[in-house]
Amino acid sequence: MTNDTKGTASLHGLAPYVEKPGEEYMNEAQREHFKAILRAWRHELMEEVDRTVNHMQDEAANFPDPADRATQEEEFSLELRTRDRERKLIKKIDKTLIRVEENDYGFCDQCGVDIGVRRLEARPTADLCVDCKTLDEIKEKQITGG
Repeated sequence: MTNDTKGTASLHGLAPYVEKPGEEYMNEAQREHFKAILRAWRHELMEEVDRTVNHMQDEAANFPDPADRATQEEEFSLELRTRDRERKLIKKIDKTLIRVEENDYGFCDQCGVDIGVRRLEARPTADLCVDCKTLDEIKEKQITGG
């Protein structure tokens, strides 16, 4: 990640949002800020998908040695699993962009409170506030025994 002139880490090439005193939560400026972050993140992921396709096309070889062939297949398998996770993330980003457009972004799905600008910058696709997310994780640990 790069840094802006104030030394603050940027988010997908964008400086963090600076809230103004008394500013309304999830106003137009904030929604535009998060749309830009989500679009930049989506663009980065799509570029990564393109790089993987090109890499696999360039590197695909029919190795006569079974060990070499197995190594290449395992590398491709790992790349494809990573890309699959990214594909799911792209879908989540797309759904989040729709929520921004529909003015339904930035509020907890469970309790309705503000998720908060800083949490959304750390996790732009967050749909739960910290408290509800923490409770979900505790419940999950109790169910799975982890």
